[in-house]
Amino acid sequence: MQRIVVTGGAGFIGSAVVRYLITETGAQVFNIDKLTYAGNLDSLVSVSDNPRYQFLQLDLCDSDALRTAIIDFQPTHVMHLAAESHVDRSIDGPSDFIQTNIVGTYSLLEVLREYWMGLEGAAQADFRLHHISTDEVYGDLEGTDALFTEETAYQPSSPYSASKAASDHLVRAWHRTYGLPVVVTNCSNNYGPYHFPEKLIPLAILNAIEGLPIPVYGRGDQIRDWLYVEDHARALVQVVNQGVVGETYNIGGHNEKTNLAVVETLCDLLDQRITDKPAGIGSFRELITFVADRPGHDRRYAIDASKIADTLGWTPQETFESGLAKTVDWFLANRPWWQRVRSGAYRGERLGTLA
Repeated sequence: MQRIVVTGGAGFIGSAVVRYLITETGAQVFNIDKLTYAGNLDSLVSVSDNPRYQFLQLDLCDSDALRTAIIDFQPTHVMHLAAESHVDRSIDGPSDFIQTNIVGTYSLLEVLREYWMGLEGAAQADFRLHHISTDEVYGDLEGTDALFTEETAYQPSSPYSASKAASDHLVRAWHRTYGLPVVVTNCSNNYGPYHFPEKLIPLAILNAIEGLPIPVYGRGDQIRDWLYVEDHARALVQVVNQGVVGETYNIGGHNEKTNLAVVETLCDLLDQRITDKPAGIGSFRELITFVADRPGHDRRYAIDASKIADTLGWTPQETFESGLAKTVDWFLANRPWWQRVRSGAYRGERLGTLA
């Protein structure tokens, strides 16, 4: 039986991975999460009572506690998603990003190197560390035709993307220098259920519902490739099981959209679903508010995901239209989840039930 550690498993993408592993595989899953502001155990209510799931609140920088947890659990695979990930927060306070994304990854690598070297035979041969990263490490794409490939040079623009780039380099160095068996993935922008409300899509949905301005940076002409989070979770599990050691796989949704187009589509979907709008609003598009652009804002990201399609057979199941509709419907149907996030109550007792 696979025994999989998921770091950052209470976050947006991490919780999707944990839910997928519990519901779609027979793996034992050990979720290690520091539970910073973006870690939300409410997102795991549907699997938290499963006997194959366990959780430990732990800072990866605490090497002694991490070593004990790894030795006790005896993982066959580790999926490393724990990271600070919000660009705006990294601009305002980069220190947490350096500590978590770089120092935390270093701590994990050293603990896993020691653990892996102590394994024998098939256990050592089969062990994998899967490091999950972002397309933002590649920086800004020129024009409208170029795509990020696995060979694209790193040119990070923000403290967040620079810290993720550093963690990628550390992981690859530990593979080359020490032989630690690793695979790396870089993904495009994720969206979907349980998305923390500071990010563009959930923020737009929830502000619209509450009749608040929907902020759009600059002219909203920044282009991103959007990937439905459950498609991403499926890809990540496929990579940790079938990916070639030492290889990198880019994971994208084949959905390039400007930020403004995303917000306008969300407003149209909400117009179709909500007849009782906040007072004075005819269409939710009226709430769109252009604000000063973010410093160093990259103009365009776009992933070439042909390698993972050609070698592992993964392609996204959701189109942007179907995934966005599912996302809007989920947020409308799960008000207790996002209301608890917005009020801060999610950091106390978790919900008893949630769809």
